[in-house]
Amino acid sequence: MGISIFPKKPFCLLLISLAFLSHFEQTPVAKSAADYATLVFKGCAKQSISDPNGVYSQALSALFSSLVSQSSKSKFYKTSSGGGQTSFSGLFQCRGDLSTNDCYNCVSKLPQMTDQLCGKTEAARVQLLGCYISYEINGFAQVSGLEMLYKICSATNVAGTGFELRRDSAFQVMENGVSSGNGFYTTSYQSVYVLGQCESDLGSSDCVSCVQSAVQRAQVECGSSISGQVYLQKCFVSYSYYPNGVPRGASHSPSYSSPSSGSEQNTGKTVAIILGGAAGVGFVVICLLFTRGLLKKHDEY
Repeated sequence: MGISIFPKKPFCLLLISLAFLSHFEQTPVAKSAADYATLVFKGCAKQSISDPNGVYSQALSALFSSLVSQSSKSKFYKTSSGGGQTSFSGLFQCRGDLSTNDCYNCVSKLPQMTDQLCGKTEAARVQLLGCYISYEINGFAQVSGLEMLYKICSATNVAGTGFELRRDSAFQVMENGVSSGNGFYTTSYQSVYVLGQCESDLGSSDCVSCVQSAVQRAQVECGSSISGQVYLQKCFVSYSYYPNGVPRGASHSPSYSSPSSGSEQNTGKTVAIILGGAAGVGFVVICLLFTRGLLKKHDEY
Protein backbone atom coordinates (compact mmCIF):
# COMPACT_ATOMS: atom_id res chain seq x y z
CA MET A 1 0.00 0.00 0.00
CA GLY A 2 2.86 2.34 0.76
CA ILE A 3 4.70 1.46 -2.46
CA SER A 4 4.43 4.06 -5.23
CA ILE A 5 3.71 2.77 -8.71
CA PHE A 6 4.49 6.04 -10.57
CA PRO A 7 8.23 5.47 -11.11
CA LYS A 8 7.29 2.81 -13.67
CA LYS A 9 5.29 5.25 -15.79
CA PRO A 10 8.23 7.37 -17.07
CA PHE A 11 10.02 4.17 -18.06
CA CYS A 12 7.04 3.07 -20.13
CA LEU A 13 6.78 6.53 -21.72
CA LEU A 14 10.49 6.32 -22.54
CA LEU A 15 9.89 3.01 -24.29
CA ILE A 16 7.00 4.57 -26.22
CA SER A 17 9.26 7.41 -27.34
CA LEU A 18 11.97 4.99 -28.42
CA ALA A 19 9.42 2.96 -30.38
CA PHE A 20 8.33 6.03 -32.34
CA LEU A 21 11.90 7.19 -32.92
CA SER A 22 12.89 3.75 -34.15
CA HIS A 23 10.01 3.76 -36.62
CA PHE A 24 10.78 7.20 -38.03
CA GLU A 25 14.48 6.44 -38.43
CA GLN A 26 13.63 3.44 -40.59
CA THR A 27 11.34 5.42 -42.90
CA PRO A 28 12.98 5.67 -46.34
CA VAL A 29 13.90 9.15 -47.57
CA ALA A 30 12.02 10.25 -50.68
CA LYS A 31 14.04 10.61 -53.88
CA SER A 32 15.15 14.16 -54.58
CA ALA A 33 15.42 13.78 -58.36
CA ALA A 34 12.75 12.83 -60.86
CA ASP A 35 12.90 9.30 -62.24
CA TYR A 36 13.39 10.48 -65.82
CA ALA A 37 16.73 12.07 -64.87
CA THR A 38 18.26 8.74 -63.80
CA LEU A 39 21.43 7.87 -65.76
CA VAL A 40 21.16 4.77 -67.95
CA PHE A 41 24.51 4.81 -69.76
CA LYS A 42 27.19 7.04 -71.23
CA GLY A 43 29.24 6.68 -74.40
CA CYS A 44 32.38 8.78 -74.71
CA ALA A 45 34.76 8.86 -77.67
CA LYS A 46 38.34 7.90 -76.88
CA GLN A 47 39.63 10.90 -78.83
CA SER A 48 39.93 13.97 -76.61
CA ILE A 49 39.95 17.51 -77.95
CA SER A 50 43.00 19.74 -77.67
CA ASP A 51 41.56 23.20 -77.17
CA PRO A 52 44.19 25.73 -76.04
CA ASN A 53 42.25 28.69 -77.45
CA GLY A 54 38.82 27.55 -76.26
CA VAL A 55 37.34 27.52 -79.79
CA TYR A 56 35.94 24.00 -79.49
CA SER A 57 34.55 24.70 -76.03
CA GLN A 58 32.71 27.75 -77.32
CA ALA A 59 31.20 25.82 -80.21
CA LEU A 60 30.14 22.96 -77.97
CA SER A 61 28.68 25.33 -75.39
CA ALA A 62 26.67 27.09 -78.11
CA LEU A 63 25.41 23.70 -79.33
CA PHE A 64 24.26 22.68 -75.86
CA SER A 65 22.57 26.03 -75.28
CA SER A 66 20.62 25.68 -78.52
CA LEU A 67 19.53 22.12 -77.68
CA VAL A 68 18.40 22.99 -74.17
CA SER A 69 16.48 26.01 -75.44
CA GLN A 70 14.62 23.95 -78.04
CA SER A 71 13.70 21.28 -75.49
CA SER A 72 11.12 23.69 -74.03
CA LYS A 73 9.30 23.56 -77.39
CA SER A 74 9.94 20.13 -78.85
CA LYS A 75 10.87 16.57 -77.89
CA PHE A 76 13.46 16.27 -80.64
CA TYR A 77 15.90 18.72 -82.18
CA LYS A 78 18.99 18.41 -84.30
CA THR A 79 21.41 21.22 -85.10
CA SER A 80 25.06 22.20 -85.53
CA SER A 81 27.36 24.87 -84.17
CA GLY A 82 30.75 26.35 -85.07
CA GLY A 83 32.41 26.32 -88.46
CA GLY A 84 34.83 24.23 -90.48
CA GLN A 85 36.91 21.78 -88.50
CA THR A 86 35.67 23.22 -85.21
CA SER A 87 31.99 22.57 -85.88
CA PHE A 88 29.82 20.13 -83.95
CA SER A 89 26.52 18.51 -84.81
CA GLY A 90 24.24 17.26 -82.08
CA LEU A 91 20.72 16.36 -81.07
CA PHE A 92 18.49 15.60 -78.13
CA GLN A 93 15.41 13.45 -77.86
CA CYS A 94 12.92 12.99 -75.05
CA ARG A 95 10.82 9.92 -74.40
CA GLY A 96 7.51 10.24 -76.20
CA ASP A 97 5.38 10.14 -73.05
CA LEU A 98 7.17 13.01 -71.27
CA SER A 99 5.47 16.36 -70.97
CA THR A 100 7.14 19.42 -72.50
CA ASN A 101 8.12 20.65 -69.05
CA ASP A 102 9.61 17.30 -68.05
CA CYS A 103 11.45 17.14 -71.36
CA TYR A 104 13.05 20.52 -70.72
CA ASN A 105 13.97 19.59 -67.14
CA CYS A 106 15.52 16.35 -68.37
CA VAL A 107 17.55 17.85 -71.23
CA SER A 108 18.74 20.80 -69.15
CA LYS A 109 20.64 18.38 -66.91
CA LEU A 110 22.57 16.80 -69.77
CA PRO A 111 25.22 19.40 -70.73
CA GLN A 112 26.76 19.43 -67.26
CA MET A 113 26.45 15.65 -66.93
CA THR A 114 28.09 15.15 -70.31
CA ASP A 115 31.02 17.35 -69.32
CA GLN A 116 31.41 15.55 -65.99
CA LEU A 117 31.11 12.05 -67.46
CA CYS A 118 33.04 12.47 -70.71
CA GLY A 119 35.04 15.68 -70.51
CA LYS A 120 36.06 17.28 -73.82
CA THR A 121 35.85 14.46 -76.36
CA GLU A 122 35.16 14.41 -80.09
CA ALA A 123 31.82 12.68 -79.60
CA ALA A 124 29.58 11.62 -76.74
CA ARG A 125 26.14 10.34 -75.87
CA VAL A 126 24.56 10.43 -72.43
CA GLN A 127 21.30 8.54 -71.97
CA LEU A 128 18.89 9.16 -69.11
CA LEU A 129 15.63 7.32 -68.57
CA GLY A 130 13.65 10.20 -70.03
CA CYS A 131 15.98 11.75 -72.61
CA TYR A 132 19.40 11.70 -74.21
CA ILE A 133 21.83 14.04 -75.86
CA SER A 134 24.55 13.25 -78.37
CA TYR A 135 27.10 15.23 -80.33
CA GLU A 136 30.06 14.66 -82.63
CA ILE A 137 32.75 16.79 -84.15
CA ASN A 138 32.78 17.44 -87.89
CA GLY A 139 34.23 14.43 -89.74
CA PHE A 140 33.77 11.96 -86.89
CA ALA A 141 33.42 8.35 -88.10
CA GLN A 142 29.79 7.28 -88.55
CA VAL A 143 28.34 4.03 -87.23
CA SER A 144 25.36 1.95 -88.28
CA GLY A 145 21.98 2.96 -86.90
CA LEU A 146 21.51 -0.67 -85.85
CA GLU A 147 24.67 -0.87 -83.77
CA MET A 148 23.92 -1.86 -80.17
CA LEU A 149 25.07 0.73 -77.68
CA TYR A 150 23.83 -0.72 -74.42
CA LYS A 151 21.66 -3.42 -72.91
CA ILE A 152 20.45 -4.33 -69.47
CA CYS A 153 18.59 -7.49 -68.51
CA SER A 154 17.10 -8.21 -65.12
CA ALA A 155 18.81 -10.89 -63.05
CA THR A 156 15.35 -12.27 -62.24
CA ASN A 157 14.10 -14.93 -64.67
CA VAL A 158 10.53 -16.04 -65.28
CA ALA A 159 9.94 -19.77 -65.07
CA GLY A 160 8.02 -21.55 -67.84
CA THR A 161 7.54 -20.84 -71.53
CA GLY A 162 4.34 -18.81 -71.28
CA PHE A 163 6.16 -15.59 -70.41
CA GLU A 164 8.27 -15.44 -73.57
CA LEU A 165 5.16 -16.03 -75.69
CA ARG A 166 3.40 -13.12 -73.97
CA ARG A 167 6.41 -10.85 -74.28
CA ASP A 168 6.91 -11.64 -77.97
CA SER A 169 3.22 -11.01 -78.65
CA ALA A 170 3.53 -7.64 -76.91
CA PHE A 171 6.61 -6.88 -79.02
CA GLN A 172 4.63 -7.64 -82.17
CA VAL A 173 1.93 -5.18 -81.15
CA MET A 174 4.62 -2.57 -80.47
CA GLU A 175 6.32 -3.12 -83.82
CA ASN A 176 3.01 -2.46 -85.56
CA GLY A 177 2.43 0.59 -83.39
CA VAL A 178 5.67 2.49 -83.97
CA SER A 179 4.99 2.76 -87.71
CA SER A 180 1.76 4.67 -87.06
CA GLY A 181 2.78 6.36 -83.80
CA ASN A 182 5.39 8.80 -85.12
CA GLY A 183 8.23 6.59 -83.97
CA PHE A 184 7.00 6.09 -80.42
CA TYR A 185 4.66 3.46 -79.06
CA THR A 186 3.90 1.93 -75.70
CA THR A 187 1.34 -0.63 -74.64
CA SER A 188 0.62 -3.41 -72.17
CA TYR A 189 -0.38 -6.87 -73.29
CA GLN A 190 -1.16 -9.75 -70.93
CA SER A 191 0.83 -8.25 -68.03
CA VAL A 192 3.79 -7.25 -70.23
CA TYR A 193 4.54 -3.56 -70.64
CA VAL A 194 6.55 -2.63 -73.73
CA LEU A 195 7.94 0.62 -75.08
CA GLY A 196 9.67 1.42 -78.34
CA GLN A 197 11.05 4.66 -79.74
CA CYS A 198 13.05 5.70 -82.79
CA GLU A 199 15.13 8.76 -83.42
CA SER A 200 12.57 11.18 -84.80
CA ASP A 201 14.31 11.82 -88.12
CA LEU A 202 14.02 8.16 -89.11
CA GLY A 203 11.49 7.27 -91.78
CA SER A 204 8.64 4.91 -90.92
CA SER A 205 10.11 1.82 -92.60
CA ASP A 206 13.59 2.45 -91.17
CA CYS A 207 12.06 2.92 -87.72
CA VAL A 208 10.22 -0.41 -87.92
CA SER A 209 13.40 -2.15 -89.09
CA CYS A 210 15.38 -0.64 -86.22
CA VAL A 211 12.78 -1.64 -83.63
CA GLN A 212 12.62 -5.16 -85.02
CA SER A 213 16.40 -5.44 -84.69
CA ALA A 214 16.22 -4.17 -81.11
CA VAL A 215 13.46 -6.67 -80.31
CA GLN A 216 15.54 -9.54 -81.70
CA ARG A 217 18.46 -8.40 -79.56
CA ALA A 218 16.24 -8.29 -76.48
CA GLN A 219 14.93 -11.79 -77.16
CA VAL A 220 18.43 -13.21 -77.57
CA GLU A 221 20.31 -11.17 -74.97
CA CYS A 222 17.69 -11.17 -72.19
CA GLY A 223 16.02 -14.55 -72.77
CA SER A 224 13.60 -15.17 -69.89
CA SER A 225 14.62 -12.10 -67.86
CA ILE A 226 11.61 -10.43 -66.30
CA SER A 227 12.63 -7.10 -67.85
CA GLY A 228 15.12 -5.65 -70.26
CA GLN A 229 16.25 -2.61 -72.23
CA VAL A 230 18.14 -2.56 -75.52
CA TYR A 231 19.54 0.65 -77.00
CA LEU A 232 20.63 0.76 -80.61
CA GLN A 233 22.14 3.82 -82.29
CA LYS A 234 18.80 4.96 -83.73
CA CYS A 235 16.16 3.34 -81.52
CA PHE A 236 15.51 1.53 -78.24
CA VAL A 237 13.00 -0.90 -76.76
CA SER A 238 12.18 -1.96 -73.24
CA TYR A 239 9.87 -4.46 -71.64
CA SER A 240 8.72 -5.39 -68.15
CA TYR A 241 6.62 -8.30 -66.99
CA TYR A 242 4.26 -7.72 -64.06
CA PRO A 243 2.74 -11.05 -62.91
CA ASN A 244 0.01 -9.23 -60.97
CA GLY A 245 -0.84 -6.85 -63.80
CA VAL A 246 0.80 -3.70 -65.15
CA PRO A 247 0.47 -0.92 -62.54
CA ARG A 248 -0.80 2.51 -63.43
CA GLY A 249 1.91 4.95 -64.49
CA ALA A 250 4.37 2.14 -65.17
CA SER A 251 6.06 4.17 -67.91
CA HIS A 252 6.86 7.01 -65.51
CA SER A 253 8.90 5.04 -62.99
CA PRO A 254 12.34 3.42 -63.18
CA SER A 255 10.61 0.07 -62.87
CA TYR A 256 8.85 0.51 -66.20
CA SER A 257 11.88 -0.87 -67.96
CA SER A 258 13.81 -2.80 -65.37
CA PRO A 259 12.13 -4.03 -62.19
CA SER A 260 15.34 -5.83 -61.29
CA SER A 261 16.47 -7.63 -58.18
CA GLY A 262 17.42 -4.24 -56.74
CA SER A 263 13.79 -3.13 -56.91
CA GLU A 264 12.73 -6.33 -55.20
CA GLN A 265 15.20 -5.65 -52.40
CA ASN A 266 13.74 -2.18 -51.99
CA THR A 267 10.28 -3.70 -51.80
CA GLY A 268 11.53 -6.07 -49.13
CA LYS A 269 12.88 -3.16 -47.11
CA THR A 270 9.55 -1.36 -47.41
CA VAL A 271 7.70 -4.43 -46.16
CA ALA A 272 10.13 -4.71 -43.25
CA ILE A 273 9.52 -1.07 -42.38
CA ILE A 274 5.75 -1.56 -42.45
CA LEU A 275 5.97 -4.63 -40.25
CA GLY A 276 8.38 -2.88 -37.91
CA GLY A 277 6.01 0.08 -37.72
CA ALA A 278 3.07 -2.19 -36.97
CA ALA A 279 5.02 -3.92 -34.23
CA GLY A 280 5.98 -0.52 -32.81
CA VAL A 281 2.34 0.62 -32.77
CA GLY A 282 1.29 -2.63 -31.10
CA PHE A 283 3.96 -2.14 -28.47
CA VAL A 284 2.77 1.43 -27.85
CA VAL A 285 -0.81 0.21 -27.37
CA ILE A 286 0.35 -2.41 -24.84
CA CYS A 287 2.30 0.22 -22.91
CA LEU A 288 -0.68 2.56 -22.87
CA LEU A 289 -2.96 -0.19 -21.60
CA PHE A 290 -0.39 -1.14 -19.00
CA THR A 291 -0.07 2.48 -17.85
CA ARG A 292 -3.86 2.83 -17.71
CA GLY A 293 -4.12 -0.30 -15.57
CA LEU A 294 -1.48 1.02 -13.18
CA LEU A 295 -3.27 4.35 -12.85
CA LYS A 296 -6.54 2.52 -12.16
CA LYS A 297 -4.92 0.52 -9.40
CA HIS A 298 -3.45 3.69 -7.96
CA ASP A 299 -6.93 5.26 -7.83
CA GLU A 300 -8.28 2.19 -6.02
CA TYR A 301 -5.62 2.59 -3.40
